[in-house]
Amino acid sequence: MTTQTVRGRRRATGPASEYPVAEAVMTVRPRDAHRDARRRRSLFSQVTEFASASGVGQKAGIALAATGLVLTVTVPSTGPMMSTADTGNTSAAAASVAAQPEVSAAAGAKIDFNRTYIATKGDPDGKLKQLLSAQSAGTITRAASTGSLGAPLAQMVSASPFGFRVSPITGGTGEFHRGQDYAAQCGTSVMAAASGTVTFTGWHPYGGGNRVVIDHGNGLETTYNHLSSSNVQVGQKVSRGDVVALSGTTGASTGCHLHFEVMVNGEVVDPTGWL
Repeated sequence: MTTQTVRGRRRATGPASEYPVAEAVMTVRPRDAHRDARRRRSLFSQVTEFASASGVGQKAGIALAATGLVLTVTVPSTGPMMSTADTGNTSAAAASVAAQPEVSAAAGAKIDFNRTYIATKGDPDGKLKQLLSAQSAGTITRAASTGSLGAPLAQMVSASPFGFRVSPITGGTGEFHRGQDYAAQCGTSVMAAASGTVTFTGWHPYGGGNRVVIDHGNGLETTYNHLSSSNVQVGQKVSRGDVVALSGTTGASTGCHLHFEVMVNGEVVDPTGWL
């Protein structure tokens, strides 16, 4: 209920008996039939389809500037391999092109690339040549020299080691053994331990009997003692593995064997450090 004031305005004197009913106005707009289809297709798919349909090459880089992000798209191949209508052949061709050989190794496999030398069958002295060309024999460490000389016998059976020992002839102690003895029947082939030049062949006056000495250069020499015979001459060039003599028991010897020495700058050293 309302009353009119002096100025003509109306003033409510009590609550309204009823609230006005709001009329809902609904407007139905016609929907785009292709809107949902466009929403389901991403921007990437649209660009890829466009590039494929337009004949772009197999790997075309497309830069899209969207909110500051540059996107590179790799477009599928549109070459002759994909132009055939036979999808089965296309898949087979793609698989054959993409096939790569498998490379595998055991889990515990170890590959060592630290090689101090390279030796081939044509150059068995490769390691020794490299050692002697880089430095004199006297400065070569045992770790570096091990394995640089070949075996003078086909079968290496140690009989008496290098160093101090009890003399097999006198029985006295403290005798210094200048080389390494290897058991060998008389007449066994004795081979050069490495390539070199024969500098001595003949009788050794200090107990070595028939003896052969080979110079390998840079202060390294090998000697072969107690031989029954030799078949080389002074000045002759020999190669590793060449037969230079036959084992025996000449000189200060108690039985058939080979006494093998390694000399560095004229001084004997333990031959096992070079074999």
